[in-house]
Amino acid sequence: MDATTIGAVLALAGVLSGSVVAYLGKRGENTTTRMNSELDQIQEERDKLREQLAARDQKIEGLLEQRVADQVEIARLRVKVVNLGGDP
Repeated sequence: MDATTIGAVLALAGVLSGSVVAYLGKRGENTTTRMNSELDQIQEERDKLREQLAARDQKIEGLLEQRVADQVEIARLRVKVVNLGGDP
């Protein structure tokens, strides 16, 4: 083999190895992009769930306050019934 043939074979090997490296690099880049996208979606869902939990906690707090107010009113009415001569 002469030097031109050896040079052509080496160039072909270099081009093929460069293509393989570029292909694998692009696959890695796509995987990283996909993973980042999934993580962003998970974080958005987590934030929405936190907002829902906060709203639920506020509703529960309001219901507990209403329950206390109702118990106070029931106690007041029982006292009134007893004062009027009734049986609570």
